[in-house]
Amino acid sequence: MNYLPACKIEVPERLTVSHEALINNGLADRCVSIPVREATDADILLVHSEEYLEAVKTTPYLSLEDLKKFTMQYGDVYFHPNIYHCAKLAAGAALQLVDSVMMGKVRNGMALVRPPGHHSMRSAASGFCVFNNVAIAAQYAKKKYGVKRVLIVDWDIHHGQGVQYCFEDDPSVLYFSWHRYEHQKFWPNLRESDYDSVGKEKGTGFNINVPWNEVGLKNSDYLSVFCHVLLPVAYEFCPDLVLVCAGFDSAIGDPEGEMCASPDVFAHLTHLLMNLAGGKLCAVLEGGYNLTSLPQSVCQTVQTLLGDPAPRPADLDGPCQSALESLHCVRSAHRPYWSCLTHAAELPTSDINTKHIKLSEEEKTLEQGEEEKIVEEMVWPEPPKRVTPPIRTALVLPNGVACPDRCKRFSSSEDPNPIVVNKLRENFLKDADDSDALTTLSSLIALIEKMEKNEICSGLALVRDISMAMMCVVQHAATAPSKRVLVVCVGDAVVPSPSPEDGKTLLVQFSNKKSEEQKCKSYIPVCLKKGCSDVSGFIQAMLSLLLPLGYQYDPSLVVLVRMPDSGICDSVWQQLTGLLQGLAQGHTLVLMQESEKTCVAPTASSLLGDAAPSLGQLHALLPEDVEMLERLRHRLQEDWKLLQTTAPETGGDDEH
Repeated sequence: MNYLPACKIEVPERLTVSHEALINNGLADRCVSIPVREATDADILLVHSEEYLEAVKTTPYLSLEDLKKFTMQYGDVYFHPNIYHCAKLAAGAALQLVDSVMMGKVRNGMALVRPPGHHSMRSAASGFCVFNNVAIAAQYAKKKYGVKRVLIVDWDIHHGQGVQYCFEDDPSVLYFSWHRYEHQKFWPNLRESDYDSVGKEKGTGFNINVPWNEVGLKNSDYLSVFCHVLLPVAYEFCPDLVLVCAGFDSAIGDPEGEMCASPDVFAHLTHLLMNLAGGKLCAVLEGGYNLTSLPQSVCQTVQTLLGDPAPRPADLDGPCQSALESLHCVRSAHRPYWSCLTHAAELPTSDINTKHIKLSEEEKTLEQGEEEKIVEEMVWPEPPKRVTPPIRTALVLPNGVACPDRCKRFSSSEDPNPIVVNKLRENFLKDADDSDALTTLSSLIALIEKMEKNEICSGLALVRDISMAMMCVVQHAATAPSKRVLVVCVGDAVVPSPSPEDGKTLLVQFSNKKSEEQKCKSYIPVCLKKGCSDVSGFIQAMLSLLLPLGYQYDPSLVVLVRMPDSGICDSVWQQLTGLLQGLAQGHTLVLMQESEKTCVAPTASSLLGDAAPSLGQLHALLPEDVEMLERLRHRLQEDWKLLQTTAPETGGDDEH
């Protein structure tokens, strides 16, 4: 009997196992199910040619032999009589999601679709893809809703050449793709998938390719590229909508990707994108062919979109040499186009791995002789169950200050432990009659203990003496075994250095006051020329310095301190508050002075998981801030590997 060629990996079970996992983990019930429609001809023609569309329309009626011939004219794609209908549904589902997000019916969402789309081109199917779902969605959003700037993040393990070709001359769409490349040996084997394909004409600089030249990359490699390339550029670009080509063949165990990134890394990648574009984020399934890691990764992504705290990141020890080489080249290639990268190191003069290496005749012969690649079976632990605390955000507030909606006013219902009270009096309260301060500090300690038990996720406290409250919180939290506290202090006040030097506390302070040389390893001063009021400088420091430090440190609690007269604007403060909740399973405690009452509502909003307001397109960094950040990164990177942006052997450091 004559059969159509069948694909062994792009199978219907990809959707069924993903949907079943969402049901079994209780996530499907928490989502709004959006009705699907077929994409119209007008929708499809936003990206594809009329000739191609008309040709695909004939496929349901072709004979078996003619369908085979039709299929053979394209690369790595499988047509069957029902694929035209399925492809219209896949594109239509992406458009329905865009409609729901843009109209405010849902905050964000994910479309589980097949066939995937990011390889299909204007007049050609390719790589399992018939219609380019995400490219169509981007054009549709621009046309229907007047969206000015769209960010497309493609974390699939293959290069989405169809998306690149569609937008490479369009400055309204920023396309970012990381992909297995291996010096052009890996499919789709295109020269234009390398780091130096940056776009064309008006779109020059708006196409970012990160080629992975080795397999086996891990969470550190992925997060490093987010912190040092994607996020700084994305914040400078300031999108109105974020679309994700959500391919999970970049996860561990996938036969195509052969990478070692665990499924929970997608919780963090998703979280890091959720404060862009006012939270308008649409993820559309692309690849992912391991029927274990695929549903795990889908669940991690959806759970984060639902607002649940991300799990603690594990084993972030810095990017590998090959990833650093790619990172170096990408930053260098884009330094003329983005002010956040003007300080990036020049391309290395040595012949490093990112440069195309011609296959030797011996390699060619070897490859031609390979009939089928056998991928070693990998085993990895089930992602940790993400248990959301019953109370999302609790507030310790003075009398007379209203508690915002959706938050719980907190006060300790139990009598304070006499030992704790004595310690508080001994260490902080010289005035024995200061009952208000004692009540506040006791409530803070009780709140931290509830957070440690995961009964409360995050907290906020308005206090009279912020330095005292900070010292009290840090001392108490750090006494617990295996606990680490990240303190982020915003403002110019004198902050006591963490003591003792036991690694249980890391303090990062943003201010405009030049500090003497670093007091100790656990105190990192970040001195911006205009202090925290300079949006561009603060955001750059937050993304490329604070986030890598925080991820590698992996705290169990984040204490965020807003000093009086810090100068930071509410929108930047909300971005900081939102992004830091990717750490410590969302256990963030914010401390503010009683005089900062007007900041309670916006801060609580961010702690509750609401997206921060957009910052607008960012201006260039001050040269003094560029120099300071690079000097600081250079000094710290030996101990903090996630701060590295160049491989040690390639000539080392960014210029300043």
